[in-house]
Amino acid sequence: MTTRILAPGERLVIASHNSGKVAEIAALIRPIGVEAVSAGELGLAEPEETGETFEENAAIKAVAAAGASGLPALADDSGLAIDALGGEPGIYSARWAGPDKDFARAMRLVEERLQQAGATSPEQRRARFVAVLCLARPDGELLTWRGEITGELVWPPRGEKGFGYDPIFRPEGHDRTFGEMEAGEKHGWRPGMTPLSHRARAFAALARDLGVQ
Repeated sequence: MTTRILAPGERLVIASHNSGKVAEIAALIRPIGVEAVSAGELGLAEPEETGETFEENAAIKAVAAAGASGLPALADDSGLAIDALGGEPGIYSARWAGPDKDFARAMRLVEERLQQAGATSPEQRRARFVAVLCLARPDGELLTWRGEITGELVWPPRGEKGFGYDPIFRPEGHDRTFGEMEAGEKHGWRPGMTPLSHRARAFAALARDLGVQ
């Protein structure tokens, strides 16, 4: 793809009310040269996520934000898929944290479920983080990009950086969890490189389609 999907300086809505996710996306979108504003800053309502895949839920959020703001909107739907739990929590990753977004509770629930499944060895605790980005324009155009990173789950949680399930996810080939990594190491990318995190990998794919080499 050679057409520039977004022009430098163009205003873009980040279709999320999660402050941690907004901060990560704003940092990741910076090399593309667009001006980012969050759905929360614009007072946009959060749509109900009724999709059955990461792609469907990302599209629901992006389309709602684009329609309400009249601006192009970028949404992320992401989650943790655990092999021993049949891919759970998957698209329900945030919901496992409950209405208060208590991810300490969600991580305890993951560990309880793994113990119930008898998943105690590293090879039985394989998991992957998945991120899908969807760009929606007010005219109805939709584009999506997907990024994944595999690893294993540790217990107890390690590190206080990042958010969500980061403290229990150790990416393959690394000794530290995402919760122990600085943002630059986890998400840092530049054109032409393969970044580490699932979200940064999705952004690298977006950048390639923007013609950023």
